[in-house]
Amino acid sequence: MNIAMTSLAMAAPQGGSGGGGGGMLGMFLPMIFIFAIFYFMMIRPQQRKEKERRAMIDALKSGDRVLFGGGIIGIVAGVKDNILTVKVSNTVTLEILRGAVTRVLGKDDKIDSEVA
Repeated sequence: MNIAMTSLAMAAPQGGSGGGGGGMLGMFLPMIFIFAIFYFMMIRPQQRKEKERRAMIDALKSGDRVLFGGGIIGIVAGVKDNILTVKVSNTVTLEILRGAVTRVLGKDDKIDSEVA
């Protein structure tokens, strides 16, 4: 019994602050580094795309040709707060939310099924 207690006492670190202080930084530094890479590669570009999309949606006006998420292409006939009145054909107009706009098309833009 005495030999077991002596070996446990020898195995315990002496002084309390031997090498534990650098261990916490060494443990968290790689996680901070990975988060920084994740932020600059994934989160920041997505925020930039969303900001550009929001500016595009806010700049919509009557006469713009737009493509919606459901694949509908039409010309904006009227703009309210959050609702666009879109002319799809000569006799059909739809009310669609601004957030459903995917792209603003030019007058001569052609749509590929792969792009939409």
